[in-house]
Amino acid sequence: MTSPAPGSDRERPKLLLVDDRPDNLVALQAILQSLGLEMVTAGSGEQALKQLLTHDIAVILLDVQMPGMDGFETAAHIKRRERTRHIPIIFLTAIDREPAHTFRGYAAGAVDYLAKPFDPWVLRAKVSVLVDLYEKSRLVIEQAERLREHIDPQRIARQLEAMAEDASAGMSSEGIAQQLRNMAESLRDAPMLQEP
Repeated sequence: MTSPAPGSDRERPKLLLVDDRPDNLVALQAILQSLGLEMVTAGSGEQALKQLLTHDIAVILLDVQMPGMDGFETAAHIKRRERTRHIPIIFLTAIDREPAHTFRGYAAGAVDYLAKPFDPWVLRAKVSVLVDLYEKSRLVIEQAERLREHIDPQRIARQLEAMAEDASAGMSSEGIAQQLRNMAESLRDAPMLQEP
């Protein structure tokens, strides 16, 4: 496993490159290396599915024509799994540009379908945008989790019940107001509620 980038506490996003021809995998790695991503490779659809069991993948580049399980079938398996159905797939194919093949790719769950030979700049740009979306989604999920950890509804309910009891027991309105200010300050200090 690759260690996180210096100054970062998270690992680099991973691409899954799937092609039965090793020279195509090497070419894809060379084209995409400037993006600074970790690249996981698979030489078949079956290997790709195994890689998805152990890696969190940001984007999949998937060859259509492979012996055994082709790219369409591999994509169908990926989209059926709860853990992987959200991963964007870009199909790469040497098949002619017939609309039926393109439609089949999109129907299988692809977000894009590129015919070989493709422009390396275009592929890099598409992957970069999808990885950026993945990173933003991951950040939102992490922030929501931190917020959930900080703002515990049960704890807040207990505090409010205690204040209600204090009010019933005759605590001064200034004392209750101070407790409310303390709660508000605690919530304001939550990582997600601070100004950027």
